[in-house]
Amino acid sequence: MADNFRLGVLLGDGIGPEIVPAAVQVLDSALGAVGAPAVEWVPLPVGAAAIDTHGSALPEVTVETLDKLDGWLLGPHDSASYPAEHRAQLNPSGFLRKHFDLFANIRPAKAFDGTPALLPGLDLVVVRENTEGFYADRSTYRGTGEFMPTADVAIAMGIFTRPAIERIARQAFELAVQRRKRLTIVHKANVLRTTTGFFLEICREIAAEYPDVAVDDFHIDAMTVHLVRHGADFDVLVTENMFGDILSDLTGELAGSLGIAPSINASHERAMAQAAHGSAPDIAGRGLANPTAMISSGAMLLDWLGNQPAAELIDRGLRAAVAGGVRTADLGGTAGTAEFTAAVVESINGLA
Repeated sequence: MADNFRLGVLLGDGIGPEIVPAAVQVLDSALGAVGAPAVEWVPLPVGAAAIDTHGSALPEVTVETLDKLDGWLLGPHDSASYPAEHRAQLNPSGFLRKHFDLFANIRPAKAFDGTPALLPGLDLVVVRENTEGFYADRSTYRGTGEFMPTADVAIAMGIFTRPAIERIARQAFELAVQRRKRLTIVHKANVLRTTTGFFLEICREIAAEYPDVAVDDFHIDAMTVHLVRHGADFDVLVTENMFGDILSDLTGELAGSLGIAPSINASHERAMAQAAHGSAPDIAGRGLANPTAMISSGAMLLDWLGNQPAAELIDRGLRAAVAGGVRTADLGGTAGTAEFTAAVVESINGLA
């Protein structure tokens, strides 16, 4: 890692101002424990608070500053609650993914021992193509791929291109090589033959470059059933944008809770850590939120930036805290955000 590491801090909405500082605290503890240089954290406005102060949910100053940073933590946003003129624009997360070409959305799902996981042995990663597919807000150069030619007709475009599919396939295969050497392509080529059939075809072409990886494929609808029945048998799943979004919510819940579901959004140049869950406005400000997903997302960012020891220490600290009985309500416990974060920091210090 660089000596002068600079990472952005974007709190977001809802529980964001509670879980993002928790992640910063844990990352600082882990970096200190492994003797790594301290991070320079750069707070930046985003979300509803930024609308109040800057007139935009994602001010220009934020985007311009992020361009100069190595990565950042993005808290969840509640764009559905923004004023109408702001809801009509790309939400902060979608804009940043598109603007910085963060093409790989990596979403692990791994159960914690002793928690009420629906699939206790689950340990897989969903690799989601993040820039096109059936997400209309990311499938065009300008504007979105949704439009209404008449008042009674609404159309959404799904875009699939060879370069985007090749790079996400290689990202997934590289990850599979590091894990259990099994990769599953998820598609709907029996019906969407031209688009997801193209995705399947190109992923199979890339598979030839990785002869040591066992490859299979399933239709998206069948995949949901296989995950529920025997999700622990899967390792790396690669799929298009919307399918990946849906599957990662499912796998997060199967692992125990969306509160433990992390992710990073990465290009070859920079990465954004972002929990897979939403802003949970119903519990915002009450100190009840599970910060695990945000903390784990931060650990993934450290790993992407080259500090695997700190990332592994964070994972061990999280699991030690949970195994020691300190759990938030979604994991069957009574700990609040601050208590859980303190327990993780204590575990990290004890393990270092």
